[in-house]
Amino acid sequence: MQLAVSVYELTKQFPREEIYGLTSQMRRSAVSIPSNIAEGQGRANSGEFRQFIAIARGSNCELQTQLELVLAFKLGDPAIINSAQQLSDEVRKMLFGLHASLDPKSKHARTAN
Repeated sequence: MQLAVSVYELTKQFPREEIYGLTSQMRRSAVSIPSNIAEGQGRANSGEFRQFIAIARGSNCELQTQLELVLAFKLGDPAIINSAQQLSDEVRKMLFGLHASLDPKSKHARTAN
């Protein structure tokens, strides 16, 4: 959630002509991450949850690419971009850990059930 808020704050600074470009893409990617986590959590089983975590990971990868583009295009405050990149990297680590823990073959998943 914090990452999505950070992206919204960052994209407020973008030029008006980016409203349907990077602004829209980045906001959708950022909102998709917690939305897919929530939807997956509400599903009937851990296999479905794991699939939604994988989708959230993909959205985070999209966002990381978009943040790199923003830096290259010099569209925002580098300090805010760096902060968003750090948050995105933390989210990446958490999503990879959560995804692995839901793997029925993992030691953690067997002991958690």
